[in-house]
Amino acid sequence: MDLHNSLKISRGISPVAAVTNDTAAVSEIIDTANFAATEFAFLTGTLTDADATFVVLVEDGDDASLSDNAAVADAYLLGTEALAGFTFADDNETRKIGYIGAKRYVRVTITPSNNTGNFFVAGVWIQGGARVAPQS
Repeated sequence: MDLHNSLKISRGISPVAAVTNDTAAVSEIIDTANFAATEFAFLTGTLTDADATFVVLVEDGDDASLSDNAAVADAYLLGTEALAGFTFADDNETRKIGYIGAKRYVRVTITPSNNTGNFFVAGVWIQGGARVAPQS
C-alpha cells in the first residue's frame, strides 16, 4: 500500500514565537479541488497560562481569498470543533478535524481566551484521494 504518493501535505500554521495574548492563529487557505479528503492536523507546544482556552473554527467558501467565508455546518466536519479545541492543560498534544463539505476553499482559526502565557501551535493540511498521482 502506497500512502506516500497519494497524500498531499501543505503548510497550515507555521511554527512561530509564542503568542502571549488572545491573538488568533489562522491557517493558510486550502484548495480542496481534485482531492476526495481534506484534514487539518495540528499540535500544541507547552501552554504556560493557567486558565486559557482555545476554540477552533472551520470556515469555507468558494472565493480563493475566502471573502465569502462562513462557518462550516457540523454535518460537513469529521470530528467536532469542540473536540479539536483545547485548554491550558493540553500541553504537547495533537488534534485533527476533517472537512467533507462542497465548498472549494477552507481555513481553520484557533482563538485563545484568557491567554497571558505562552501559546505554541503549528499545523498542516493533509489531503488524500488525489485525482492525479503521484503527489509531490
